[in-house]
Order: sequence, then structure tokens, then C-alpha cells
Amino acid sequence: MTRLKIVDRYDNGFTLDAEAKESLFGLLTHPDFLKEVCQQAGVEQVEFTELMFQPTPYATKTPKGMPTEFEPYHDSPDYVIINVPPNLMFKAKVFKPSRLCAIYRKLA
Repeated sequence: MTRLKIVDRYDNGFTLDAEAKESLFGLLTHPDFLKEVCQQAGVEQVEFTELMFQPTPYATKTPKGMPTEFEPYHDSPDYVIINVPPNLMFKAKVFKPSRLCAIYRKLA
């Protein structure tokens, strides 16, 4: 029988060095990638907000799997949250954290 482990505390803080951040932001704002985000979101235009977070384990304090300060974006029809594709993180040389989410504003 497998037991679930309840996570009471989870450190979701992270920092990217300047070079990795510049590279990742460049990839996240590349016209081809923006087009892909638009297709998935069903809109014609999006804008990267430069807001990112590390997904968190689902818990009573984080029921949406994200830090609570980002939850308003989850429920908003004006924003889309994506999982940053692993190949983009690899290209930008971002290895820690291993997963990130990015927030885009829907423009049209």
C-alpha cells in the first residue's frame, strides 16, 4: 500500500543568473513561441509578463499547485499560465529549478 506524503513546507523560491534569465526570456518572447502560446490559448496575441514561478506540490495552502500570490492569474480570463517547456529551459541552461511556469497576458 502506497501512502501519500503531506508536504507542509516547500521552498518555491529561486533565482536565475542574469545570463540564464536573459536567454530564457528571449526564448519565451520569441515570435515562434508566442505564436504557439497563442494557438494553445485560443487568442491572437499574448505578452510575456516576465512573471514566473516554480510549481508547488498540491496542499491545503497551495490547492492550485502554485504560490498563493500567483493564484489570481490562474482564475483570470485575461492571463494564461504555461509550463515552460524543458527544451527551452535546457537551451537557456536553467537546470534548477527543474520546472517553471510562465504567465502571459492575453491581448486579443
